[in-house]
Order: sequence, then structure tokens, then C-alpha cells
Amino acid sequence: MNFLGLWARGMTSRPNRRAQDSIAINNAATDGSGGNNNGRGSVQYQLRQYAESTLGKASLHEAVLLPEGESLDEWVACHIVDFYNHINMLFMSISHHCTDETCPQMCAGEAYTYRWRDGVNFKEPTLVSANMYVKLLMKWIDGQLDDTRLFPTDLAVPFPPNFRNDIATQIMRRMLRVYAHLYWHHYPQICQVGLATMLNTSFTHFTLFVTKYKLVNDTELQAVKDVIKILA
Repeated sequence: MNFLGLWARGMTSRPNRRAQDSIAINNAATDGSGGNNNGRGSVQYQLRQYAESTLGKASLHEAVLLPEGESLDEWVACHIVDFYNHINMLFMSISHHCTDETCPQMCAGEAYTYRWRDGVNFKEPTLVSANMYVKLLMKWIDGQLDDTRLFPTDLAVPFPPNFRNDIATQIMRRMLRVYAHLYWHHYPQICQVGLATMLNTSFTHFTLFVTKYKLVNDTELQAVKDVIKILA
């Protein structure tokens, strides 16, 4: 049974840009002394502190708003890291239920099937299991985050001109598919491990953010439109 079925039954429920930087999973991940000393690391820390305090004191609608005077590219990059961490943790919590046998393809229900292509090892869209798709995606995002041409660690180096329109949108679109798969195929397991509230909060934050800054189009969101309505 997926998320919608359970809901109907009444169940509610910068040098290293990853795990230690998450604003919603790791509320006290750093004291600000670690990380990059060239400027961008401290900016990322300040943005995360701002976002964390906003999440705790205001609505998610306010939490996605760009802090006054801050770079939108930096704000988007900060959130990409956080959503990456959320998805990684959520999927890992139920990954033993998402096997080649139980989920032979990456999908969201019967209407949406996703194929993997990275232009290197998979030059054409290829049907792979959901587990393999997520593993490939996490590895691919890792590579994107580690590429300083895409995610510069020096404040003197600007983000590439196509950062939001191409780089960020592709990452966000692919991360959305993991949320969709979790809701359609693993929501009972998410509930069993006690992470339903985290999933719902993270996903609501994600959808508000990507729609606010036009990082995912309406066509992609169709797979989770009913979940979005329920959580609104």
C-alpha cells in the first residue's frame, strides 16, 4: 500500500558539502569552525543556520524565501545539499525493502517509469531497478557536488551561468523521482521506521522550494500531485 492508501486509512504521521551540512537532519552538525576558510564555507554555514532557525520558527513557506542580500545560486546550492542528505537518509532506512526483486524498475506507480542516463556509463536512457537508480543517482550527485566548476568552493569564483537553469534543475528533477518512489512504493516501511514525519516535512519543503524558484516543471510534479495536495 502506498502513501495515499495509508493516508485514507487515517495514518499521518563547502569543502565537504554533504552530511555534516544538512539543516534538517543534523540540527547541530557544526559549530562553524570547520570547513572551508576561503569564504564560501562560512557563507554556507550562515545560510544553513538561517534556514534552520527559520524552519524552527516559521512556516515552510517562509523557510524557502531567499535571505535578504544573499545569492540565489548559493541558496539553491545549499538546499541541493540538504535535500540530497534527506533523500540519502530516507532511502537508506528502507533500502533493504527496495531490491531488484521487489522494485525491478524505477517508477512511481504504474504511470511513471524513470530510466537512467548519465552520458558516460549510460549513454542512452536505460531501465534499471529502483535500488540501482538511486545508487547511480547518489553517486552522480556526489560527482556534481565535488566538481568545483559546477559548485565552486571559492567565493571569488562565481557559479556557472547555467547553474540554476540546467545544473540545479536536473539534480532536483532526479531527486524528485526518489521522493515519488518512496511515497508510491515504500511509505509503509517509512512509517515502520518512524520517519514519516521527516519524509513529509522534507518533501513539503522540497516542493515549495522547487516551485518557488522554478527548478522542477509541473509535468514532473504530476507523479506526486495528490501527495502535494494532501500535505498542503
